Amino acid sequence: MALNCGIVGLPNVGKSTIFQAITSAPAEAANYPFCTIEPNVGIVNLVDSRLGKIADLIGPEKIIPAIVEFVDIAGLVKGASKGEGLGNQFLGHIRQVNAIVHVVRCFEDPDVVHVSGVVDPIEDIEVINLELALADLDSVEKRLQNIPKLIKNQNKEISSNAKMQLPLLEKLKDSLSEGVQARSLGLSEEDLELISDLNLITLKKVLYACNIDEDSLHEDNDLVKKVRGYALKENGEVIKICGKLESEISALETQEEKDEFLEAAGIEISGLEVLTQAAYKMLGLRTYFTAGVKEVRAWTFKEGDKAPQAAAVIHTDFEKGFIKAEVYSCNDLFEFGSESKVKENGKFRMEGKEYLVKDGDVMHFRFNV
Repeated sequence: MALNCGIVGLPNVGKSTIFQAITSAPAEAANYPFCTIEPNVGIVNLVDSRLGKIADLIGPEKIIPAIVEFVDIAGLVKGASKGEGLGNQFLGHIRQVNAIVHVVRCFEDPDVVHVSGVVDPIEDIEVINLELALADLDSVEKRLQNIPKLIKNQNKEISSNAKMQLPLLEKLKDSLSEGVQARSLGLSEEDLELISDLNLITLKKVLYACNIDEDSLHEDNDLVKKVRGYALKENGEVIKICGKLESEISALETQEEKDEFLEAAGIEISGLEVLTQAAYKMLGLRTYFTAGVKEVRAWTFKEGDKAPQAAAVIHTDFEKGFIKAEVYSCNDLFEFGSESKVKENGKFRMEGKEYLVKDGDVMHFRFNV
């Protein structure tokens, strides 16, 4: 299970610069709107210090981290929902991602042109959010037009579904037409299931990434403070990332050089690590490990998954034929120093189908198909 994040924002806020830095993948970065048309996709390793610690104790042939997929989606503009600036094409790309990283410009630089001529992060956010709401409104209105026909359908299940959808769709229509994001409506799990096939953009969780200058690394500037205030109203997450600095870090060849650079800048962890950890937390994703002499590997699962569901991340056969899971915590491995010592100290367990997998579990699945 890979985390898939779409990076969005107005033109020239630093999306492509940040994408290129965190993925070290080639992306067009230019000082004019729409230099990105087709989405660039980059796969990066999820930074997790526990993986290296496990490998040091197990001594595997290979170490395989969990991965995060970032999609750099071209800059949206006012009128995107009506096709302005190739907006329909860009909005289609956003529908395919799990979560949205909304890059907001929070720095002043006369050499970098702003699409509206003025740096105002709240106005920028609201332009994007309105376009996303209007795009979803179009989807909802099209569905509403079909509801009367679906209600009359001879298939009772289709008819019943349509009747349940009707008040929900009307509620969404009223809110979206006012620019209100669907995720702020507090919809129930049942409601979300009813409209899941609409794949509404404004239901996706959003992480606001403030692109800052180096002077704002250790203390929020006024622009960042405005974004934090805005996000607080919708229970949104906010991180800071310096695109310029991340570009310089990504140009360094060795991890040692990168660590020295971060230390000199007074930064504990890179923007990449901050971004991936925040996105993971936002989506309720967690990590378990498999550990052996051939490989130590990190696997991504959803918080609340039971052992068979977590096993399916490796292969669906593991879920179908699940028997038991051998489990211990990576923290116990760090404390006792070896798997045998973990067993000697009674921390090695056998768990069944109802076991709720925990972040940091080291697991080995027994199955039969």
